[in-house]
Amino acid sequence: MRFTFDDTKNFFKSFDEAYIKPPQKMPLFLRFGAWFSKKMVKKNIMIPELLAWYPKTAISSGIMESLVAHDDREINKRLLKIIRVQVSVLIACPFCIDMNAFEYDKAGLNREEIEAIQRGDYNFKTFSEQEKVLMEYVAIVTHTPVVIPKEIIDRLHSHFSERGIVIIASSIAQVNYWARLIRSLGIPVAGFGDICKIEEK
Repeated sequence: MRFTFDDTKNFFKSFDEAYIKPPQKMPLFLRFGAWFSKKMVKKNIMIPELLAWYPKTAISSGIMESLVAHDDREINKRLLKIIRVQVSVLIACPFCIDMNAFEYDKAGLNREEIEAIQRGDYNFKTFSEQEKVLMEYVAIVTHTPVVIPKEIIDRLHSHFSERGIVIIASSIAQVNYWARLIRSLGIPVAGFGDICKIEEK
């Protein structure tokens, strides 16, 4: 699967550099955070370094990330992976697509399903009714303005509890936050997997 971004519409200064440079000096606690994130993901993802320009953003973002759902008895890894990949695609964040689609098979998704999400085919044959409703909701909530038809809410309630809907909504919002922040700074693809290959036109 190859994603192509037209530079005249979706500007990238470079696929190897962000729009801004990190500060030359970082507070010690942020240097530790950057080291820890690199150790965890085994990649230099640049985010902690750039957020060091405004440490409050780095701290609040780190706290949010540490508390989001990564697996739950109702909203399992597969559903959360669908949310993360779909939001990343809808916002057209190359870094996010690359990172969130990585190891999709460990979350119970296959390559065909990932490609269906990428092309917006939410009625793909292997998606359950619950997953189809989830993806419709993700698309609506990620769109601006957010206008949610009652029919979608009714269908959500038929598949998820109130608690589950809160987890879904907050997960969508969390990925929207990261995808829009990362895309706004032009953070380049880190190369987690082979889902998002980018070529310049």
